[in-house]
Amino acid sequence: MKAWQGIGMLTAISWIGCGQQLPIQQNVQVERGEAVMRETAEAEPFIQEVNPGTTPGTVGETNPETPELEAPVPPKPTQELAGVPPVPKVLGPIQKIGDYSLLGFDRLASFAYEVPDDPVTEPKAKAIMDSNEIPETIKKFDEQKVALKGYMLPLKVEDGKITELLILRDQSMCCYGAVPKINEWVSVRMAKNKGVKPVMDVPVTIFGTLKVGEVLENGYLVGIYEMDGERLDGPIDL
Repeated sequence: MKAWQGIGMLTAISWIGCGQQLPIQQNVQVERGEAVMRETAEAEPFIQEVNPGTTPGTVGETNPETPELEAPVPPKPTQELAGVPPVPKVLGPIQKIGDYSLLGFDRLASFAYEVPDDPVTEPKAKAIMDSNEIPETIKKFDEQKVALKGYMLPLKVEDGKITELLILRDQSMCCYGAVPKINEWVSVRMAKNKGVKPVMDVPVTIFGTLKVGEVLENGYLVGIYEMDGERLDGPIDL
């Protein structure tokens, strides 16, 4: 009897499978040779969320071979990214020692100045020269007594004394071959019989009368600062 019931069950399932397709995930109960179908709610799709560093199928379990990924942190906006020019450094008031204004290269070199490669008589060089401008905050020291702090580079020696020299902004410019910008040095000529001893590798302060303006030699721009030197002193904090 059980064998006939088993045959009847298989026959009923085959008939239903050939004549009518059963919905997926429907419960089918076979009884007395008939297929009884119960309608069920449509199954929702199974979605498994996999966090970074986990293996599919093991929710919440971290794969030790896969490091956890962190979301990239966007860079903070800066003035350059926002298209805003950097805020210029604010220079303090001019200090004085007697009649001398204390100057440093933080002020003398605080602007851009392009030097042409050709003589200023050439159109291209002349156009560059015309585009340059020395600020009025610097021009006002023309023919004024100043005390300038920097590093010495001797140019001319007479009787063991330095009579012509450069005062440079940075020590590396006189010792390591770095090329200074045209506003990072001052050409100094000491007064007659007032040569100074060479003082190298330490900052010094030169006192004299500053001259501000383009200096030309054979049509080439060779400087914008000159000084008639009077005396040399040790470093002075500016």
